[in-house]
Amino acid sequence: MNEGFTLWFTGLSGAGKSTLANLVAEELRHREHRVEILDGDEVRTNLSKGLGFSKDDRDTNIRRIGYVCNLLARNGVIAISAAISPYRDIRDEVRRNHQRFFEVYMKCTIEKLAERDVKGLYKKALAGEIKSFTGISDPYEEPFHPELIIDSGAEQVEHSFKKLLNALEAKGYVRSGGGR
Repeated sequence: MNEGFTLWFTGLSGAGKSTLANLVAEELRHREHRVEILDGDEVRTNLSKGLGFSKDDRDTNIRRIGYVCNLLARNGVIAISAAISPYRDIRDEVRRNHQRFFEVYMKCTIEKLAERDVKGLYKKALAGEIKSFTGISDPYEEPFHPELIIDSGAEQVEHSFKKLLNALEAKGYVRSGGGR
């Protein structure tokens, strides 16, 4: 049961990837799993500093995250990626390089994201003030077959959290028990 795996969150900015990743990481640590989170914003600051937002730079960023996740997973760690990862072909490439991979699509409408966006990024992107904004002026390609879809625009965080834990337990990726 100490086998590592990659838990890959994908979805638009503000869809709740980091929120759910942090909740699940805390719970899995409580269950005595070894866990590391690679958050998209933190990776861009440290591992992918200097990369822009062209398709090539975004692909490079996701490949780097995937590589680190794979290293961690091979060494018995649950590697959690919480990055937009907008392009399906790169996500699928990362998946192929992992023995154990669990993709969670954090689905949310642009309208809902704009409504709850405290920084006003969606408003600016929709007004054309922010260029290369994923889901507005840059594409986001939904996954075809994620292991789990979380409708973060409609579901409460606690419900999504339990749904994810149940799915990971059913797959045999994490120990059952404890929790909220």
